[in-house]
Amino acid sequence: MALDAVSEGSPASEFWNGARLSIPVVVAAGPFAMLFGALAMDNGFSVFEAVLMSAAIFGGASQMVGIELFGHHVAPWLIVLSIFAVNFRHVLYSAAIGRHLAHWPRMQQVAGYFLLTDPQYAIAESRALSGRKVGFVWYMGGALSVYVSWVFLTLLGALFGRLIPDTTAIGMDFLLPIYFLGLVMEFRKRPLWLPVVAVSAVASIVAYKIVGSPWHVTLGALAGILLAVILPPHHSGVGERP
Repeated sequence: MALDAVSEGSPASEFWNGARLSIPVVVAAGPFAMLFGALAMDNGFSVFEAVLMSAAIFGGASQMVGIELFGHHVAPWLIVLSIFAVNFRHVLYSAAIGRHLAHWPRMQQVAGYFLLTDPQYAIAESRALSGRKVGFVWYMGGALSVYVSWVFLTLLGALFGRLIPDTTAIGMDFLLPIYFLGLVMEFRKRPLWLPVVAVSAVASIVAYKIVGSPWHVTLGALAGILLAVILPPHHSGVGERP
């Protein structure tokens, strides 16, 4: 069906609108999905196992930690615990976005939470702040586009990983940080945006130097949340319009 034949507000139109927003994510995350597939093969995974891990976990940092631990023959329970710790920020995302998904049927919520990623949370939260409804079809348009491309590109990386160029040499490693910076800037009118971002950034840098990646992401987020909690209520922006 041609795009111009899709009526405004129809399910197909909503799905495409969500998918269109995911294009920068797919472009930025694609090389890392392929890199994971290649690294998984180097660590003794089969092609099926590499693709299955991407399909089941769907988290770049967590998967990188997982294959590193697999390579050192660490106990399975410790691998699961480490992946959970790296992905703990998604518990915070789920708590924040839950009010926007509460009107969905239960199984749709399950699918939405499984496909919840950093950019998907930011896009959905930004849509809600603009006063628009976070619908299931629109949400899945973006989430499924990223998920399917992540799994497919993992497969390509596993099959043809040795052909992947050095992404840092051509600046591909900067695409995802730049994209996230753009998402963060969309929330600049929120109360406490500047101090929370500043504290999170400083805490992340310190954690990166002391603890290392990818733990600095969660620790930076927790520092920002802690600041928002301890500030006086009349500065919290509760009940205020952004």
